[in-house]
Amino acid sequence: MPGATLTTDVFVLHKRPPSDSFVALTVFSGEKGLLHVLQRLPKRAPAAPKRASGGAAVNHPLDLFDEAALLLEATNEGRTWFVKEARLLHRPEAIGRDYETLLFASNFASLIKRHPGPEESHPKIAALLRTAFAAFAAGTRPDIVYFKSLYCFSRDEGYPVREEWLARLPAADRAATEKILRQPVAEQTAPPAEVARRLRRLEDYLRGFTEILPE
Repeated sequence: MPGATLTTDVFVLHKRPPSDSFVALTVFSGEKGLLHVLQRLPKRAPAAPKRASGGAAVNHPLDLFDEAALLLEATNEGRTWFVKEARLLHRPEAIGRDYETLLFASNFASLIKRHPGPEESHPKIAALLRTAFAAFAAGTRPDIVYFKSLYCFSRDEGYPVREEWLARLPAADRAATEKILRQPVAEQTAPPAEVARRLRRLEDYLRGFTEILPE
């Protein structure tokens, strides 16, 4: 009897070391939330990925931070899905070229893996992952990208970070923090030490007053 199938776009949040036959991935879908998938490893390196009739690759090996369109099949009521087809939509390769960027991007991916949110928030989380990974790949101020992404995620999950955390900062500190949150990353001039201090304060608030647990 054939298993259930699912077609969905995903972001790769975690990639485990491969076994002999499969690589295990944790992905996030804007439709289904967190999914655990297995992608079969090729027995030998192909000359090129398998192509669909329209010319798009449908058997592309997936990597961390990839955005991909997947055709999945499950045999155990959806607890684990097997990749039948994988079409790469976007690969932010620049994230892996800088250690600090890779660290912040990995921390944000791990945060979403730990806190995938309720069903109604999945589309917003998927949109935030797309924005965050693109900003990380741009290579400008990954500390600020992470700070802004963590703030937006907490706000979108319904926590009163603006009303409780931001509003209670001293006036000068609040104004500087609002500027960081408002301004495009490419225009930021805040010193890294000041961003780190604000990030620690936000993380302390989240640990103390919400269910979000930053690393």
